[in-house]
Parts: sequence; structure tokens; C-alpha cells
Amino acid sequence: MSEASRRPAHDAGPDAPAQASSIATRPPIPRLPVGRLAFLLLAGIALLAGLDASLVRLGALAPVTSTSLGTVHGLLMIYGFLGTAICLERAVALQSDGRRAWAYAAPLLTGAGGVSAVVIALNEGARVALANLPIPRFLAAHLSGFAPERMMPCFLITLGMTLLTAIYCYVWARRQATHAVLIQLMGALIGLGGILLWWRGLETPRAVPWWLAFLIVTIVGERVELARLAFASGSTERRITAESAALMVGLTVALYSPAVGYPLIGLSLGVLMVDTAWHDVARGTVRMSGLPRLAAVCMLSGYAWALVPALMWVIAPPAFDGYGYDASVHAITIGFVVSMLLAHAPVIIPAVARREVPYHVAMWVPFAFLQVSLLLRLLAGAREAAFPWRLGGTLGVVGMLLFVATTLTVTIRRARAASREAR
Repeated sequence: MSEASRRPAHDAGPDAPAQASSIATRPPIPRLPVGRLAFLLLAGIALLAGLDASLVRLGALAPVTSTSLGTVHGLLMIYGFLGTAICLERAVALQSDGRRAWAYAAPLLTGAGGVSAVVIALNEGARVALANLPIPRFLAAHLSGFAPERMMPCFLITLGMTLLTAIYCYVWARRQATHAVLIQLMGALIGLGGILLWWRGLETPRAVPWWLAFLIVTIVGERVELARLAFASGSTERRITAESAALMVGLTVALYSPAVGYPLIGLSLGVLMVDTAWHDVARGTVRMSGLPRLAAVCMLSGYAWALVPALMWVIAPPAFDGYGYDASVHAITIGFVVSMLLAHAPVIIPAVARREVPYHVAMWVPFAFLQVSLLLRLLAGAREAAFPWRLGGTLGVVGMLLFVATTLTVTIRRARAASREAR
């Protein structure tokens, strides 16, 4: 015990009132939301399984070498990981104005859908048992075209995406009927349509544009919501909403005529990215230092990467396999989506986990790692060089793990420091 702590109250010195006031006004450390962390655990399982599946698809050394797991790589990353994170963030935001516990069923269902996809991919017996449960068996028997091997994951994820759509409808009707909410509602509808198409047996490469558009439109809506001052012009918000709707039209047309639909998707995506980037506050905050600059660089690089598939879909025939398909998918998922995830993690994590994510220069390492790995992957794919392409993909997996490890480290260190200060 220090000398100051043993000093009597009446002999505390001239600074005692100020110190007592400081201690009294210091906000208490919020309790860790264990329930929300359980949802993050489901998302984490989908992330790790999806990264393993990525290594399997690359033909690289993977901890679990299951070809069946490789077939659900996209489902795990887009719906199991990112979809669960989006649903959880929306549920937390909805609960902030009152108890809306039903919203937490959305991340529970999408997370459970991702876990069930992992179990089914790794266990043939579980695949048969889950496919023969009463509800999936009923749907398979009465709804023609639904793929039975995809039944349980798609059933759970469909329910989760339906609830996410209901969340946006509730926010639109009860809280704020804004363009930002409308754009995110369109994103949820696209995500719901994408999982239904895959459930009905559509080939994964044909359903993937819907999966990607779900993330793109949702993120654009969140940018309009978070940077409301930058998008203050009503005409700008209406224009971005119309561009998002045009993307939905292109997706629908591509189901019937890929030669017409994909150029429409590419054109609407390119216009949407340029328009959003031009009005984004990131163009100003990139001149600042610390966390604002890191977030701005991540966002601006994400907008730039999204232009790669937009240009490819306009000037080149649609590709459903090979290096061209790989480039278009990962320029969006890694280049755009993960860059936006890096930018928004210091905002989302405190809202969900009630723990601050402080800035640290080490945060630049996973960002640089992911950018270099994606550039190597795309350049090697353009030259059809298998080994550098595989190396770029493997480095991308390492970059994702670095991002998770760095974020956890700085968050835990900050929480421990806050705990010591409180004591």
C-alpha cells in the first residue's frame, strides 16, 4: 500500500478534492456482454473454417484437407462470418433504443447455419442426419429444385436473412425512414435472394454475384449512415439509392442473360463506387493522422479495388471459373469488403463488445499484407502463373489471421490498462 493510500482523509493534501472528483466521475468499465461474444464465436468458427477452405481451394497446405469443406468456402465467409457480424451489429443497434431481443435471432441463425455447413462438410453421417430432419425433409419433398445437401445450412441462413430484412423494415417504419436504411434493406433482400438461389441448386459461380452485392450494398448503406454529413445532399442520397437499385436489376437480368446482365452489373457497380467514394468523408480524413488516416486509406483502397471487377464485367465476357472468376470475386471480398472491415472494426467492436479498439501502428501491417497479397494474386492470375497465384492466396489467409490477432491484442491490452486505471 502506498503512502498516499495510508494518509487520512483530513490530511490528504490540497489536491485531494480534485483527485476525489476525478475518481468519482471516472466512468465504470462496462461488463463484458457474454451473450454477444457467443455470436462472435459462431462467426469466428465460420471464419476459421472458411480460411481453411480457402487453402483447400488454392491447393495449398491446409490444417483440414477436406474437399467438401472447400465447396462451402464462399458460404462460410459471406454468410457464416460477415453475415453473422452484420446481423449482430444491427441487432445491437436496434436494442439501443429498447428491448428488441427477437433481433438477436438473426445472428444466431446465420451463425448456426455456418456451423452446420462445416459439420455437414466434414461428416457424411451428419450430412445425412441433418438432411433428414422433419422441416428440411418436408421442404425437399414439396418444393422442387431445392438441393437436399444444402438444406440445413440454407434453411437456417434463410431464416436469419429474413430476420435481418425484418430488422431494416422495423427501423424504416418505427425509427428513421432514410435513404441509408433503404439501401441496407435492399442489401438484405439481395442477400436473401442469393441464399435462396443457392438453396434451389443454382451453381455457386452464378449465385456469387448476389452474395457479393449483398455485402457491397450493405456497406454502402452503412457508409451513408455513418458519414451522414458528407452525404447531406438529398440528391446524392437519392442517386446512390438508385445506383444500388440498378445493381439489383443487373443481378436479376444476369440470371436469364449473363451477356446482358453482367455489363449492367459492372456499370452500376462502377458508378456506385465512384459516386460513394467521391462523397465519402474519407477523402478529407485521409490527411489526418492515426486511426482516421488508417480508416480512410482502407476505405479509399476498397473503393478502388471494387472497380477491378466492375471493369472486367463491362469489357469482358462473364467468367464462371478460372483466374478471371477468381480475380473478380476476391477483388471485392478481400479488396473492398475486408478493407472496409479493417476501417470499421474500431467502430463496430466497441458497440458490440463494449471494449475500445485503440489505434496502434501495428494495424498497418495486416492492411499492407492483404493489399500486397491481393495484388500478387491478381497479377499472377492474369499471367496464369499457378505458383505465385497460390502464394498470393495463402498470404491473404495469413493477412486475415494477422488482422484478427492484431485487433484482439490491442483491444485486450487496452481493456487491461483501463482495468488497472480503475483499480
